[in-house]
Order: sequence, then C-alpha cells, then structure tokens
Amino acid sequence: MNSDLNQRISFNPRQCGGQACIRGLRIRVAYVLEMLAQGVEQSEILADFPDLEAADIMACLHFAAKRAAIARLAA
Repeated sequence: MNSDLNQRISFNPRQCGGQACIRGLRIRVAYVLEMLAQGVEQSEILADFPDLEAADIMACLHFAAKRAAIARLAA
C-alpha cells in the first residue's frame, strides 16, 4: 500500500518549481495539505479538483508523515 501511495507523488524540476505534485498534475502536495489543515473536507477537495482521487489525498498525508519523521541534526 505504501509503495502505491509513494508512486502518486511526483517531482519534476520543470513543473511547479520542482515541488512535490500529485501524479504529474500541477496540483502541489503542499496545497492539498494546506486545505486539509484549514478544515476543508476531502469531498470538497475532490469536487474542486476532479482529476484527484481519494488515494491522492492519502498519498499527500503519507508524504507529510514521512517528511515529519526525518531526523534533523541541530548544529
């Protein structure tokens, strides 16, 4: 399941400044996460972006969880 979610996130230096996007679309992962953080319902996001699938939103959350788990060293 995790590898399926990972494959939904793409990086392209010529698209959206190389930021993480969903399946090569010009929909940034950060934008979806911001909407979720603001309380926008998943159903509303899917209605506003017909190219998105529910699994894409789960992939965004999975991506954020993986990024939050990266250990950082403080100097």
